[in-house]
Amino acid sequence: MVLVHDAARPFADAGLVARVMAAAEETGAAVPVVPVRDTVRRAGPDGAAAGTVPREGLLLSQTPQGFRLAELAEALSAAGDVTDECQAMERAGRRVALVEGAPENVKITDPSDLPMASALARGSLEVRWGTGLDFHPFDPGRPLVLGGLRLAGEGGLAGHSDGDALLHAVADAVLAAARLGDIGVLFPPTDPSLAGADSAGLLGRVAGRVRAEGWSIAQVDVTVIALRPGIAPIRERLVSRLAEILSIDPGRIWIKGTTTNTLGDIGAGRGLGCLALTVLERSGGAAGPRA
Repeated sequence: MVLVHDAARPFADAGLVARVMAAAEETGAAVPVVPVRDTVRRAGPDGAAAGTVPREGLLLSQTPQGFRLAELAEALSAAGDVTDECQAMERAGRRVALVEGAPENVKITDPSDLPMASALARGSLEVRWGTGLDFHPFDPGRPLVLGGLRLAGEGGLAGHSDGDALLHAVADAVLAAARLGDIGVLFPPTDPSLAGADSAGLLGRVAGRVRAEGWSIAQVDVTVIALRPGIAPIRERLVSRLAEILSIDPGRIWIKGTTTNTLGDIGAGRGLGCLALTVLERSGGAAGPRA
């Protein structure tokens, strides 16, 4: 038995393939079809309408088409010019069973078909959003680590790990979107083995965990809330380092800074906060399970 499929039809699903296989095994040849829904008109030689073709009994062929291989090879060798394997079998006098096709099993023939195909592809994605928020006070006895970078300046951020509030916020946002808990559960501050831990390594483990669940990180947006350090001068370095940790393209990341306009401890320069938003994507089944 053999299935012949048109590569220009990327949305054939497992149910369609199974129907064709079952019919081909029973009858020797099978083709999926969908009914013609539009009114069909015949054009005259002068370019004007020359009549309407009744739609009753008209069907559009799709692929995959299924056959007994030996019978298909024999039919093709004698068929001459045909538009598909089904026509070759018909010319050879073989019976071809009609199988219920799938309207979403569209054929991409020219560039005008691409927007519709793109819309179908997006429809098969599961998309989730997650947010993360983290605050740390400054500690003059520690180096300043932010976004996986060790930065010059007076005093770093207090914390059980290296105090990297930016990476902690991103980790919580990613975990929230994937519904996999939070950073405090995965890496509890009571764990002595995590004292002074590199937050870049922790975030890398989080990213690996969500990828194992089938998710990809589509977007990351981070706002750093602090008087220092200034974000604009180091933005490119922060984006590049975060992209490296998450193993994603830097174009999917944006980092910006703001202040509280003198309000609270952060406004007085005693701490730093970070807010992160992430978007995760995972292949779904809007057009049916893939074959």
